[in-house]
Amino acid sequence: MSDTRLLSTDELLRGIVDEVTEIRIREHSVMQKIAELDRRGAAAELGYKDLPHVLRHAVRWDRKTARKWVAHAALLSREITPTGSVLAPALPVVAEAAAEGALSVEHVGVVAEVMKALPAEAEEPVVGFAREHEPSAVRAFGKELAYRLFQNDPEPRDAEPAPPVNQHVMRWKNDYLEIWAKLDTITGAKYEALLDPLAKPRPTTADEGPDLRSRAEREGDALADLVDLMLRADQLPEHGGEPVTLTLTMRYDDLADQVGQAMLDNRERVPADQVRQLACNAGIIPMVMGAKSQPLNVGRKSRTFTAGMRRALVARDHGCAFPGCGRPPKHCDAHHIHHWADGGDTSVDNGVLLCRHHHRLIHHSGWTVTMVQGIPVFYPPRWLDPLRKPRRNLLHTAA
Repeated sequence: MSDTRLLSTDELLRGIVDEVTEIRIREHSVMQKIAELDRRGAAAELGYKDLPHVLRHAVRWDRKTARKWVAHAALLSREITPTGSVLAPALPVVAEAAAEGALSVEHVGVVAEVMKALPAEAEEPVVGFAREHEPSAVRAFGKELAYRLFQNDPEPRDAEPAPPVNQHVMRWKNDYLEIWAKLDTITGAKYEALLDPLAKPRPTTADEGPDLRSRAEREGDALADLVDLMLRADQLPEHGGEPVTLTLTMRYDDLADQVGQAMLDNRERVPADQVRQLACNAGIIPMVMGAKSQPLNVGRKSRTFTAGMRRALVARDHGCAFPGCGRPPKHCDAHHIHHWADGGDTSVDNGVLLCRHHHRLIHHSGWTVTMVQGIPVFYPPRWLDPLRKPRRNLLHTAA
């Protein structure tokens, strides 16, 4: 075994990628053996209730893990019928990718989960996405794909559902007020938009150091700040360069025909028949795709993206544009693709929304981003992909 201390960072990472691929190939081999044990009824042969109980003793898995492996093995195996014919796996594209070492056991489970809501022909694009993203991103992609495929289907003629009821419970306990709330989609999105800018970690200073509060503590302090701010309502905070707002994004044709749905900042959707009413409320901005009512380019006169530019970036990117990231717009900064300090202008065509983590990654790693036909496209470092194939964030693709 070579001394890892003598390897470059790229060599170490490339080695990890290669070895994880080998591990996944071995995992696929294990699942094939599990499937064969299941097919031949090994549990009954050995006197056990079922195969997960056998695996608990054989490899010391807990029951949940054993059941997961047995279920996934069934999805990837070829079954031999009593007549001798061979049936294809339930998910043949997944089986092929898993055999190559492209998918982990967790990937297989998530793809199987999302395929329950999708037609069989969707397996190819879902697996293609899974080859380049982690399981949580695959789950979000499957949800978005299901929406895009079925959004125009006729609505079922069920009874009109009861309108959502907001609930709020307060109870004093040991000199603290305990609060529990359940809010409808619109009210919840407004609440998030108000609380989020106040809950950011404090900047690190020489006197206080970094902000060590947990997220729960920061959000609790933010709620306390919000109470004080509401007592002086003329001093509401700014977020993204403008007073706290909620943006509704919708295609012009859909808005004109009052069909489809609009998307809120938190990626929840609102039926078209509610959009016009909401657009009249203070603090809610309707963003119609293709509208030119905002100034979108101020050249190099300003380093900071204006409120109008940010709204346009939100309408285009719908959140962090980095591949596989699901962070919403309110958690994102506007990043200069061609840096402002290097002569890049402050414009929508030179901007992209990135969450704090991916903003830092773009500045300090081998990842790069360019604009291709008005869409941000990302290129991974060579240790991750020697060919540096372009990638996009398909989670935020507009419906």
